[in-house]
Amino acid sequence: MKRNVVVLGCLGVVVLAVLFVGGLVALSYNGMVGRAQGVDQAWAQVQNVYQRRADLIPNLVATVSGAANFEKSTLTEITAARASVGQIKLDPNQAPADPARLAQFQQAQDHLSSALSRLLVVVERYPELKATANFRDLQAQLEGTENRITVERQKFNEAVQGYNTTVKTFPNVMLAGLFGFQAKPYFTAKEGADTPPAVRFDFDAKPAPAKP
Repeated sequence: MKRNVVVLGCLGVVVLAVLFVGGLVALSYNGMVGRAQGVDQAWAQVQNVYQRRADLIPNLVATVSGAANFEKSTLTEITAARASVGQIKLDPNQAPADPARLAQFQQAQDHLSSALSRLLVVVERYPELKATANFRDLQAQLEGTENRITVERQKFNEAVQGYNTTVKTFPNVMLAGLFGFQAKPYFTAKEGADTPPAVRFDFDAKPAPAKP
């Protein structure tokens, strides 16, 4: 009789231990799933704002190209940069796990950002173009989209940081590999982003004479 009680007690302890461990595993798994979904959601928002910018460019180029004697090389660069971005195919609903692929995507997008910035500087030489309502509207939309890109990239990095912290801390780190959860790459700051660029808009000013 006592032996049966002992056996039943041992079985009860084993069952409780299994339930406890199973509960921890389920909790850990669900936490990693939630974090991963947060990263994918942030990535989708990044893709949305980048697509919004890409959709603005054809109309912008068409508007600017109508200006007399406008620098065609600037428009050619923007068109080529937009085409380069379109050649990089990433899942819009799932954040990339390959750092090299994300770096390639970021490089193409940053190149397009730089080309657009140069366009807006060049436009300063064409007051008649700046005065058109269509261009002013496009410029406002483009600047707003660039701001949203910065915001959404920051949110993405924050989501990735939370996810990476989750999969690298105990006890999740013991289960992450088993369930296929791997650390994800971040967007990185552009080189020189901490130094504000010097932009000179007074194109008509003559250079000061050199001192003897």
